Amino acid sequence: MPGDAGINGQILEREATALLLEDLLAIPSPSHMEGEAASYLLDWLGAHGFQAYLDGVGNVVGERGEGPREVLLLGHIDTFPGELPVYCEDGWLYGRGSVDAKGPLCALASSAAAVDLTAWWRVKVVAAVEEEVPGSRGAHYLASLEGRPDYCVIGEPSGWDRIALGYKGILLAKARLRLPYAHSAGQGKLPAETAVEWWNRVASYCEGVNNERDREFHRLTPHLRSIASSDDGVFGIVELEADFRLPPDIASRALEPVIIDLLASVATEGTYELEVIGREEAFLSEKNTPLVRVFLAAIREQEGKPRFVIKTGTTDMNVVGPVWRCPIVAYGPGDSSLDHTPEERIHLEEYWRSIAILTTMLRMLIV
Repeated sequence: MPGDAGINGQILEREATALLLEDLLAIPSPSHMEGEAASYLLDWLGAHGFQAYLDGVGNVVGERGEGPREVLLLGHIDTFPGELPVYCEDGWLYGRGSVDAKGPLCALASSAAAVDLTAWWRVKVVAAVEEEVPGSRGAHYLASLEGRPDYCVIGEPSGWDRIALGYKGILLAKARLRLPYAHSAGQGKLPAETAVEWWNRVASYCEGVNNERDREFHRLTPHLRSIASSDDGVFGIVELEADFRLPPDIASRALEPVIIDLLASVATEGTYELEVIGREEAFLSEKNTPLVRVFLAAIREQEGKPRFVIKTGTTDMNVVGPVWRCPIVAYGPGDSSLDHTPEERIHLEEYWRSIAILTTMLRMLIV
């Protein structure tokens, strides 16, 4: 099992790394409300040898070293909405963000504080804002800056012995139909029924695309998030919000006109519009890189059997990966099936083991 981690020549007890995570969990930080949590992490980084500051959009940035080569550890500090009680029981630490993704973020920060840097390297920890909402403002800001890191690790739950190499893309859209109202005793369709017909056609289209696509990562997956209808006595208005999880071979801008055409096919007696409120393309990183190789070795050093995984969600890897084009993976403790759930929790032994793996990985990478 991992021991204590050396922090800038000192020792940071396992209990101290757990306290960092517990304290950060105790500060609610849903998207757009990250300020208090950002301030706490800023102080922690400053007290542990980092030059710490907030960048132009409020991302927390901590830098150590002045070398020309950079390892960037990118997590996010915002969480899914909803406060949960923070407590520890039977080795599990409960709380909103324990898995997604304050657990991985604190593991990144703890490991970055633990390594001695040569004159050739610097390490940067970034806690991005607004990852959980369309637009990923923090990551897009980073991607807009000049330069790129030599290596990047995205802090997301992969499990302590797994490395995530890719994520599906997403198209998030709102559809609005304004249709003549009909009496339910008549022969015409009610506006809500027409909207449901559109969604059924969308689902049928996706089913056709997915013929002979067995792996979920390569399937086009639609989700109807919400539907609401109203009327003014003459027209019925139906609003739907949907997302489409995109495989690597289907771009969001290629799917968008298909969705619009299907809207047109049902709204023949009224008007319609489609508003895209978020899009990111699928991204798959390279497997044979120095970054992957040191991760594999570090996991084996902790008596693990490393595995690769490609994920069906979307993360900041989708934003920065295509821009930076550097070796990049996602890694972090936690079971992603607990993301956004009332039972979100992380096992502290896994958290500590992941810190040991990240610390070993960094030491191997920057020798």
